Amino acid sequence: MRERIFSLISKYGLRANSNLGQNFLIVDDIIERNVERAELGERDTVLEIGPGLGVLTDALSKKAGKVYAIEKDSLLVGILKKEYAWPNVEIIEGDALKVDFPVFNKIVSNLPYQISSPVTFKFLRYEFDRAVLIYQLEFAQRMVAKPGDGNYSRLSLMVRAKAHAELVERIGRGAFYPRPKVDSAVIILEPKPKDERIELDENLVKALFHHRRKKVSRALKDSHHMLGLGKAELKAIKRLIASVPHAEKRVFQLSPEEVKEIEDYLRANHIIG
Repeated sequence: MRERIFSLISKYGLRANSNLGQNFLIVDDIIERNVERAELGERDTVLEIGPGLGVLTDALSKKAGKVYAIEKDSLLVGILKKEYAWPNVEIIEGDALKVDFPVFNKIVSNLPYQISSPVTFKFLRYEFDRAVLIYQLEFAQRMVAKPGDGNYSRLSLMVRAKAHAELVERIGRGAFYPRPKVDSAVIILEPKPKDERIELDENLVKALFHHRRKKVSRALKDSHHMLGLGKAELKAIKRLIASVPHAEKRVFQLSPEEVKEIEDYLRANHIIG
């Protein structure tokens, strides 16, 4: 696979587009392990974001019944269509953050780092069985962080509310071309059963984690504008906010269940709509 990538780079005089976060994975073993982790069969339909030069796509096509690969770079789309004759792969040219995803049940991708957060939140709005995803290491560590961890964040909370995430492999910078400035990691993401998922008000979560080190009551007061509250309204409800569930906890200690309790309290008292 490494040879294939460098052959195509040479053939087409390619330079990775840093604006699109292009870093091509060039280690065969990692590609093979990720395909195995996806547990693919002929009945599976795979979504891949950012197929690049197609080496992961090629491996996926040999195991899955169907592969949809979304690629924003029109130059790479042309190369993929010219160089490969996959009978079960459909290349979709477009921005993964803007296009509607086709129906799929698994995701396997080496994701462009700069869209990691929005595309992950987009994944979680879809129904799927399993995702095997490569992220920047620091981002992956935040995805799996637990309440109270130093790097527990809005991302950690929102992922934990809807899915199980596990960091299964750390990847050094030399596994990519061009070599990125940071290490990467593989995350396996599996949505929780529907009855276990917690739907949270995203505006409330943003307001809380805007002050993630502060106590809950103070964070809500300091982020009142993010909840649509003016200063006069805030003054009128100070006592209610002081009595909010988990008021004395630090925001980064909150579990999804506890944030839901806060949300329910604020709704019951007509503080948020």
